Amino acid sequence: MVRMSAEERRESVIRAAMSEFARGGYYGTSTEVIAKRVGVSQPYLFRLFSGKKAIFLAAAERCLEDTRRTFEEASEGLEGEEALRSMADAYTRVIAEEPERLLMQMQLYVAVAAAEQAGDHDLGETVRAGWMRLWETVHLPLGADVDETTTFLACGMLINSLVAMGFPPQHRVWEGLAPSARVKRRSER
Repeated sequence: MVRMSAEERRESVIRAAMSEFARGGYYGTSTEVIAKRVGVSQPYLFRLFSGKKAIFLAAAERCLEDTRRTFEEASEGLEGEEALRSMADAYTRVIAEEPERLLMQMQLYVAVAAAEQAGDHDLGETVRAGWMRLWETVHLPLGADVDETTTFLACGMLINSLVAMGFPPQHRVWEGLAPSARVKRRSER
């Protein structure tokens, strides 16, 4: 059996943490469940990360970076309406095929709000910096138009909320969105 390097093990912890935090949120997920999922002891987990907050920060950064990369790859070589449609289609596919990524996004926004209320600004700073990288990635292919960028991201957040609440694609709440924005779950394909 091949042993994993510390970096490979760290990567497996981030992936496991994303899944666990997506389901239970920051406060409802223990480091014990993350360690168990990865197959390591808690003391080993804390050799890789300084604590639960550090694990969550790494998972949050990864979540935002994965989304940013989705937009970057989808818009490569495209501009304006073509870029918009390609990014929207790519994101719609991701949240349909990998619902944990959507749930992790929703959990990280909740965790930021709770942390900020408690006076802890580290998570908020990290998430806002990741969000701004995501914003810039979308902004340029949309012609550096602030209104287009804002509308695109606002529709994305609406889609996130509708999907997270479980509205089926045929529900009337989707009527104002383009048909391609109606996320179909794997079972409906």
